[in-house]
Amino acid sequence: MYVVMNEIHVPSKEGKEKLTERFSGSAANMQEVQGCLEFLFLSDDQSDEKVVVFTKWESKTDYEAWLNSDAFKKAHQEKRESKESGPSTGSQLHSYEVIYHT
Repeated sequence: MYVVMNEIHVPSKEGKEKLTERFSGSAANMQEVQGCLEFLFLSDDQSDEKVVVFTKWESKTDYEAWLNSDAFKKAHQEKRESKESGPSTGSQLHSYEVIYHT
């Protein structure tokens, strides 16, 4: 099993709301992605400056296949096409191979 957490930094409460809206359909879409076991969009209740996209995969290979898929490109198309700066100021990607799971 493989886990990926994308910690996205947002400069404002409005930016966090915009990003939350952008991800609103992602949970349903991710149910269709082969190998994706779980998708969570997490809001930091201590700060308006961060959200985390958490995904759990059957394998690293499944995750990498999604990164190279048309579905991934479509999901991230709006960000690429936007001429204005988006709601986030950057992100940190953390990925882990699961050793133990109960």
